[in-house]
Amino acid sequence: MRKYELLTIIKPNMDAEEADKIIAKIEETVKSLGGNVFATDKMGRKKLAHDIQNFRDGHFVAQRMELAPDKVVEFKRQLRLNDNILRIMFMEDSKVNA
Repeated sequence: MRKYELLTIIKPNMDAEEADKIIAKIEETVKSLGGNVFATDKMGRKKLAHDIQNFRDGHFVAQRMELAPDKVVEFKRQLRLNDNILRIMFMEDSKVNA
């Protein structure tokens, strides 16, 4: 298992409860792939540097997780299938001893 960090931008036209449901869905997906989400930071609604799909802002969420390297491709595919997610940035966690 490797540690990863995921930054997700969720569409701003969703209220906080709907955004929480999307975050929970991401956590369920990680667990179904045999991983574990051990930190979630809801950073709130922020302005984007440039428009994405005609949206000027979005709900930002950072999550740290453990996932098997061979499951990463399937996890990213699942994220792309969610229409309520504007952008993702998925990277290997640089905090090795965290």
